[in-house]
Amino acid sequence: MGETTIKNETIDAYISSYDEVVQLILKELRRVIKEEAPDATEKISYQMPTFYLNGNLVHFAVQKNHIGFYPAPSGVAAFKEELTEYKTSKGAIQFPLTKPIPYELVRRIVRFRVEEAREKKK
Repeated sequence: MGETTIKNETIDAYISSYDEVVQLILKELRRVIKEEAPDATEKISYQMPTFYLNGNLVHFAVQKNHIGFYPAPSGVAAFKEELTEYKTSKGAIQFPLTKPIPYELVRRIVRFRVEEAREKKK
């Protein structure tokens, strides 16, 4: 039996597999992450776009009704008060596709995770 899901090998391939509206969101999300984590490498991990810096920094993925953003449990906990309008779990945040993505909040979360990664390296 074969795979029923497409396996993307690059973030570009992942993004291009969605409709134009979702592609625009993913491209902007990627741009914001790259600006805050210029030294991170890009890869696909767990079949999701992943930024890696001394370990997995953040992942993101398209779900049926939201963009999942995965900044590790510490990234969610550190911004708990600012995330009250979003569904969260231990290491995940759901940004509904029906609302604007809070890119400035994403930027601050990534910046926080970059600092954690630098501390981890020391």
